[in-house]
Amino acid sequence: MKQDGLNGQILEQLYQTIVSRKGGNPSESHTAKLFKKGRKRICKKFGEEAVEVVIAALAETEAEVVSESSDVLYHLLVLWAEMGIRPEQVWAELQSRVGTSGIEEKKNRQRGDASHDL
Repeated sequence: MKQDGLNGQILEQLYQTIVSRKGGNPSESHTAKLFKKGRKRICKKFGEEAVEVVIAALAETEAEVVSESSDVLYHLLVLWAEMGIRPEQVWAELQSRVGTSGIEEKKNRQRGDASHDL
């Protein structure tokens, strides 16, 4: 299902839109409302959406998983914006893990390393 023009850049665009909603009118913007309610509420929404992806993956259609995954990514970007985390920080972390054995990383973690499997 290749669609020209659709790629990961949408996350960067969405992130910029989300950041622009900080301090906005909560009665006009769901994102501004989340920011007004604070990090605790943003984390709660992110967690709820993550659970909904799992439920959809176990019992629903592919379309439901896609829809719920979109909600998870949106709320994750809101959380990043709330915390001042820029997407390129996460991309750099992911890049640093490319080519690293997940098994080796797990061994290092058991020795006290905070790395994570991909």
